[in-house]
Amino acid sequence: MKTSNLPTKIPKELEHFFWDVKASTVNPSKHPHYVINRLLDKGDLAAARWVIRAFPKTVIQETLKKIRDFSPWNGVFWSRYLDIPREEVQCLNPSYLKMRKQLWPY
Repeated sequence: MKTSNLPTKIPKELEHFFWDVKASTVNPSKHPHYVINRLLDKGDLAAARWVIRAFPKTVIQETLKKIRDFSPWNGVFWSRYLDIPREEVQCLNPSYLKMRKQLWPY
């Protein structure tokens, strides 16, 4: 993945989505999957728009294919929006969904 075109700072108005880390120190070009996952899964419409503008579609698709930490609902939505087959989205993997259901049956 080429990181030269990726953003290096999270916009101030989106920093509250990074409640567990010091958001001003997070560099999206060094940790794009983390930033994309957090904003697409826990963010709002403004966060999703920023991700789509700031990151190439291929990097966003790669994130959904690698990271399991999306809710299944968001996984389905983003797989349809980004034209990714459901079987390639990690959070929709049947074995992962079964384990997730055992740990959190709601």
